[in-house]
Amino acid sequence: MGPPRKRDEEWFTRIYTADYAHVLKYGQRRLADMEAAAELAQEVFVIAWRRRREVPDRSLPWLYGVARRLLANEWRARRGAPDVLPMTDAGLLQKPGVPGADATVGVADLQAALATLTDLDQEILRLVGWEELTVSEAAQVLGCTRTTAAVRLHRARRRLNDAMSYRSGPPAKQPLLANPRKAM
Repeated sequence: MGPPRKRDEEWFTRIYTADYAHVLKYGQRRLADMEAAAELAQEVFVIAWRRRREVPDRSLPWLYGVARRLLANEWRARRGAPDVLPMTDAGLLQKPGVPGADATVGVADLQAALATLTDLDQEILRLVGWEELTVSEAAQVLGCTRTTAAVRLHRARRRLNDAMSYRSGPPAKQPLLANPRKAM
């Protein structure tokens, strides 16, 4: 293992320039307004500077992890303050037809189905879908192993699929057979 790379202002400027917009979007997807998202992003980079020796070369998942912990701490401390939306409501700020919103058919159904999932299911789906992280990177953000993240992602996708199927109409009830083997 070679000597650690220099973590000076040039290094910080490089990661800030490369990752600030991504961290800001992460906050926008979870907070009620742009100002709150910008404050979150700034706090993430303050922590990155203070803990710069801990920041891995691929810094974005680490920065998302810091943002996630900051949001969790804030939500616990404030317990439903008006300027912080629950994760289930943050995506509803964008309406179809508004610049930047996804206007494809089914977005409202997807958002409604997503809202039925637990926060952990929503977070793993958002990290992989919105933030475009790999399963390993999502695991780093969530503070778990890659295997655990992969299992969580698989289960969350299945639950989302079930919720989407239910939204399009509950499945027709199948008649109960007295002896299921006779049907084979």
